[in-house]
Formats: sequence, structure tokens, C-alpha cells
Amino acid sequence: MTPRTRTRTPGIRSLLFAYRGTIMPVILRRVLYAVALSLVVAVLDLKYGWFSGGLNATPLTLMGLTLAIFLGFRNQVAYQRWWEARNLWGELVTVGRDLARQVTAFLPRASAAERATLIGMVIAFAHALRHHLRDTDPAPELSTWLAPRLADEALAAPNRPAFLVHRLGVALADASRAEGSDPILLASIDSKVSQLSHVLAGCERISNTPIPFSYILLLHRSVHVYCFFLPFCLVGVMGWFTPVVVAILAYTFFGLDALGDQIEDPFDVMPNDLPLDVYTTNIQADLMALLKQG
Repeated sequence: MTPRTRTRTPGIRSLLFAYRGTIMPVILRRVLYAVALSLVVAVLDLKYGWFSGGLNATPLTLMGLTLAIFLGFRNQVAYQRWWEARNLWGELVTVGRDLARQVTAFLPRASAAERATLIGMVIAFAHALRHHLRDTDPAPELSTWLAPRLADEALAAPNRPAFLVHRLGVALADASRAEGSDPILLASIDSKVSQLSHVLAGCERISNTPIPFSYILLLHRSVHVYCFFLPFCLVGVMGWFTPVVVAILAYTFFGLDALGDQIEDPFDVMPNDLPLDVYTTNIQADLMALLKQG
């Protein structure tokens, strides 16, 4: 099954009150802080006249427009990274299926154990890539899908996915030569192994090239300053509705800021990151099904 996320149009209740899986758990404290501040400002101004109708809203309007443009640009860049990562994992699905098909179709004299070993190396690569991007331990999966000696060698390698690509290429080349395959067919199989290297390099480039910290820090500070001054500028116009308006605006700006943080690193385990565990599980199931059919 191709890894994809099935979506359905949410109802009004889900749109208004959904909490799990949204950005709200991340920004709830910040939104509540902004609302609490707006309540204090509203009481002090409307009841005691402390701020004489609030501040001039013109600078805040200009700042809000500029901030929205920068947030939109940053989130667009973050989404491009997320989408490119999704395409790379989609390519991994295709390459994995092609390799499994080639192993079963072009190596007819290979034993069932030899085919299982080759396809197991492809599955192990998917698991190793997931752990490599998240800096976690792949030992359980590699021990399951690789021979003990090969698993130990892979775990000792500095770059485990790259090591598995190398060993897979060597193993497929040896099996093709033993089969007496045509050199053109061997080149076709090798091109699929090269695509695994392409996927690995693309994922590493995204993971190792974050958005510059100074740019992110500027956005974080600007969003917090903007939301801090909101109630002072709105209280003269909105009156007792100031906390409501501040809550909506704070949710929007804090939410966009936090969402960009999450999808900037699409390989993490945040709710809006790529579900790599699901992808590797589906790759594993697809390749095992192809092996049984072969």
C-alpha cells in the first residue's frame, strides 16, 4: 500500500473544537498569556482609565502586515522542505518495489533464502534511514532483517544507510553475475541502487541544513512583541471584546510560528512531521508481499 494520509472534510464541530493533532497544545500557554494580559489591560483601561483609550494602532498595523509577510515566506520555505522530504520517501517506496520485483523476476535461479536476504537489505535500509534522520538506535530492526554478521557491521558503520546501499549493490551485482544476467540488466538494477543513494543524500541535505537561527529568532521575538502590544492598541476600539480579538490574533500568529518550527524538520516526531514509522512499516509490508508472490 502506498504510504499516504487519508483525509476527509471535517465538520464544523471539529473545525472549532479539535485539539488533538492540532498546533494548539504547543501554543496554548502563549495564547492564554496574551488573553490574560488583554483582560488586565481591559479592566485597567475601561474601569480605571489607565491608558486613556489605548495606544495608536497604526504602528501595530504596519508591523502586523510585515510580520504576516515574513511568517508566510518562512512557512512556505518550511513547507517546501516538508514536501521535498515527502517526495524523497515516495521515491524510496517506488525504488524498493522495483528492486523487489527485479530480484524475483531477474534472478529465477536464486534460492528463496537468497531473495529474502536481498529484499531484507532493502527493508533494513528504510529502517536505517529513518533512525539515521532521527538519530535513534536501529539495532532492533537491523537485527531482524539482516544476517547477524552484516547487522553488526552495519551498526558499527558511521553512516548505516550508506553502508547498506554499498553492500546491497555488491550483493545484487554478485547475484546477477552468478545468474549470468545481461550487462544491460545489471546496469538497470544498479541504477535502482543509485536511486537509494539519491534518497539518502536528499534527506541528509534537508536534515543538515536548517533555516538560519537568526532568521527564526527574529520571527519569534517579533511575534511575541506584536502579541504583547495587541491589547494596548485594541482596547480603545474593541472595549471588552479586546480579549476575544487578542485570542484570535494570538492563535493565528503563534500558530503560524509554531507550525513553521514543526515542518521545518520534517523527519522529527512532532504531530505535523512526516509519519516515517508508517512509511517504513508500509514499505516492509509491500516488499514482503512481493517476496511471497515471487
